[in-house]
Amino acid sequence: MTIPGARGVTLVDCSTGLAVASSGGSGTLDQHEDAAGTTDVVRVVLASPAMSASPTGDDIQEIIVSGSSGYHLMVCVGRTFDSQLFLHVVLDRDAGNLALARLRVREVVELLTEGRDDA
Repeated sequence: MTIPGARGVTLVDCSTGLAVASSGGSGTLDQHEDAAGTTDVVRVVLASPAMSASPTGDDIQEIIVSGSSGYHLMVCVGRTFDSQLFLHVVLDRDAGNLALARLRVREVVELLTEGRDDA
């Protein structure tokens, strides 16, 4: 939550659609509703051949959804035990910086996958 403009972040297990951890939040959705809704988006994008340069979708690292009041940044963390994890960051459009948020989230992902060959 040290990313400027971040309103909330959720670590989600894509195979189950459940929140693994969360912080902050805009108050409109709880972490479980957030996880379930964003899991649908990530699953559709990862399963769509039109969205990937490879047949398996392995090259997709992040998804950005732009709204009138902010951004939703969904970043794939890696595979653990046949499960795909991703981070969902809600960023305020006025107070946040999307480019900086993307850099900071990549740093967090690197920390989460540090020392793992399968990430």
